[in-house]
Amino acid sequence: AQIDAARRIWREGFIGEALAAFAARPAMDTSGERHAGTLTGDDLAAFAATYEEPVTHDWNGWTVAKAGGWSQGPVFLQQLALLPDELPAYGSPEYVHLLIEGSKLAMADREAWYGDAAEVPLDALLSAEYNAGRRALIGERASYELRPGSPDGRAPRLGKHASAVAAGEGAVDPLGGPGSGAGEPTVARGVPGGGPADVAPEVDRRGATRGDTCHLDVVDRWGNLVSATPSGGWLQSNPVVPALGFPLGTRLQMAWLEEGLPNSLTPGRRPRTTLTPSLALRGGVPVMAFGTPGGDQQDQWQVHFFLAVALRGAVRGGLDLQGAVDAPNWHHDSFPGSFFPRGMRPGGVTVEARIGERTVDALRRRGHLVTVGDPWSEGRLCAVARDPETGVLSAAANPRGMQGYAVGR
Repeated sequence: AQIDAARRIWREGFIGEALAAFAARPAMDTSGERHAGTLTGDDLAAFAATYEEPVTHDWNGWTVAKAGGWSQGPVFLQQLALLPDELPAYGSPEYVHLLIEGSKLAMADREAWYGDAAEVPLDALLSAEYNAGRRALIGERASYELRPGSPDGRAPRLGKHASAVAAGEGAVDPLGGPGSGAGEPTVARGVPGGGPADVAPEVDRRGATRGDTCHLDVVDRWGNLVSATPSGGWLQSNPVVPALGFPLGTRLQMAWLEEGLPNSLTPGRRPRTTLTPSLALRGGVPVMAFGTPGGDQQDQWQVHFFLAVALRGAVRGGLDLQGAVDAPNWHHDSFPGSFFPRGMRPGGVTVEARIGERTVDALRRRGHLVTVGDPWSEGRLCAVARDPETGVLSAAANPRGMQGYAVGR
């Protein structure tokens, strides 16, 4: 009862009143002009967060649990469903190619089917039959197409912008570069061909910022697990509400203004989010929580991390979380980004230099447009685990950027 009362204050009490009043006041944004927000008191009063059943997928004795189709979480699960029974050697060029191409298909389905403004056919999208057909699209060469599928025979619908950037019309390179306006906060920027990563300053002359999401995992001795990826878009790009001491979120930037799409701006509906924490069970027992900041990259980096744990098995008395976090990672840009200017780079892949020249050369021979970033530039993962047989707890934190910590007591 006390928790419910506190939540009502957020929606209808002094907190809700302060939020609505603040949103109505024009404030400077990255356009260089002042605009009011869209949030009203009625919006706050009419919506309450709910408890939801996770979406799950079973793979090789593991069960991975993710948020629903209003997030990008099922993209992770579909990437597992797209894997063949026999995988290439872990970390080999063939392995990296397979994961990149599978991710392209899953992200294309995200663009066509995911969102809170329409039914998301998750049962079909994660079914063995559907993904067997999708898997057959993966060839020896890199695909440059945006290829959503037709679950249950339904015709996919892409928005005008997605169709345009997929066709190369007015596309913006998501890697950034002068004047691109690329907004993804945690994409490593490198020079095609192998130059060092170019990290943008935190604040530019207009006041625009390159912030970051946070991720937190917790496990206790009883096996309770928490995985959380809190983010409001860029908190520091939205002025603080004076009466409350915190800013509003800016996740509404995820929604499309074109009507009739699963992620269209719709009253009472959430914008599709890139936030995607993860829980994993082994033999039905919860054993691991993990996640990362990184916008559209989150469920690319996380799949590689998870497979590094699942395929390498028990090391050092338990799951080798740190080894999986440290493993060279990558991301691709063959889909419209969730952040302004919603760019797409068909065939574009950014890899950490530690992945090795052999793999880089092999990917390029397959047609991938490879950008080589700094040795430690891809991924922001952290994870915790509990061995259900011994009760041993373990944790790992990302060394990239020296922002993550693993703490036990």
